[in-house]
Amino acid sequence: MLIHIPGALSVEEVSHLRNRLETSPWVDGKVTAGDQAAKAKFNLQIPEESQEAKELGDIILRALARNPTFNSAALPLRVLPPLFNRYDTGMSFGNHVDGAVRAVPHSGGMRMRADVSTTVFLTDPSEYDGGELMIEDTYGSHSVKLPAGDMIVYPATSLHRVEPITRGSRWSSFFWSQSMVKDDGKRAMLYDLDVAIIETRQQLGDKNAAVLGLVNHYHNLLRRWAEL
Repeated sequence: MLIHIPGALSVEEVSHLRNRLETSPWVDGKVTAGDQAAKAKFNLQIPEESQEAKELGDIILRALARNPTFNSAALPLRVLPPLFNRYDTGMSFGNHVDGAVRAVPHSGGMRMRADVSTTVFLTDPSEYDGGELMIEDTYGSHSVKLPAGDMIVYPATSLHRVEPITRGSRWSSFFWSQSMVKDDGKRAMLYDLDVAIIETRQQLGDKNAAVLGLVNHYHNLLRRWAEL
């Protein structure tokens, strides 16, 4: 399930992030890649322990907290601190799958399962050529290149890559979530049901028996499938 969330960040938030990133240190992106992925990864990242990463990551986390679409699609139990990367001309990230289990920073060794991957675009498509995020699933290959401030949410199980940059520079934030519902098919069913409930509520009102029945069904499915 791929979910495009327009305007996850405001214009002001994007501008602030970009201004801070302009003066931030950048290191080789291989520092957060596994052994196999590192061979295909050619980009730059903000050091994850830097003050800039923590400050700007908090802005992303606050945006997630207020975004009902992200919360409905990901059903997050835990969210790793967001990271920030850039792809300059000639840089790319070949086909790879994100690691299944990741360490939670400053948690005393706690780990979390990476169920959902998210990318927040910080540069508009007009600022660079190439750089498409290509996501593979059972329906084929999907090309993602979104306006600054938009977000794409997709299963961490997906084979994906970032195409080479041929002009300009592509900046983004990326992070992983552990979902309360680890199975992507079940998450997709719950998301579709939630969207249908919202539309039905708008048409029939919250006191309608059909609306109440659908809401009851949603929560009982979540109760059955959630792992806390």
